[in-house]
Amino acid sequence: MIQRVQTIFLFLVAIAMLLVTYFPIWTQVNVDQTESLKLTAWSMTHMDVTNDSVIEETGTYYIGALAILAALIALYSLSQFKTRTKQMFLNMINSLVMVVNLGIIVYITYSYNLDFNPMASGAFMFGFYTIIVAMIFNIVANRFIRKDELLVKSVDRIR
Repeated sequence: MIQRVQTIFLFLVAIAMLLVTYFPIWTQVNVDQTESLKLTAWSMTHMDVTNDSVIEETGTYYIGALAILAALIALYSLSQFKTRTKQMFLNMINSLVMVVNLGIIVYITYSYNLDFNPMASGAFMFGFYTIIVAMIFNIVANRFIRKDELLVKSVDRIR
């Protein structure tokens, strides 16, 4: 049934993962406050703050691709409401995709920060936290799916 509460949570997972592709994930400013780094789902931009010009831009399209993949898996899992075990399996895979995405982001920010400004760690922005929110929504959705599965099994035992 599509009107279950886990449908809302899976839809929120998809929305949160799509927001990752839109909002910045991480920023860092050097000690002199003349240059900055900005990580988005599509690029790592090294900018000169004084004249607002791009010094270097590196593509990080794989972060955006993993975020879109997680959103698509959540939407596909949403449509598999008739087979709850398959839905739980898809959510488990989706959790793995989100953890890999988070790990890649942390690794990239750490490695760029070592060369740029090792004294400060930078600031994680809204795009980073939406991944964490999506992971929480995914866990809650999985909990409700498991609850439905246990309810169906208990009713089958009564018959």
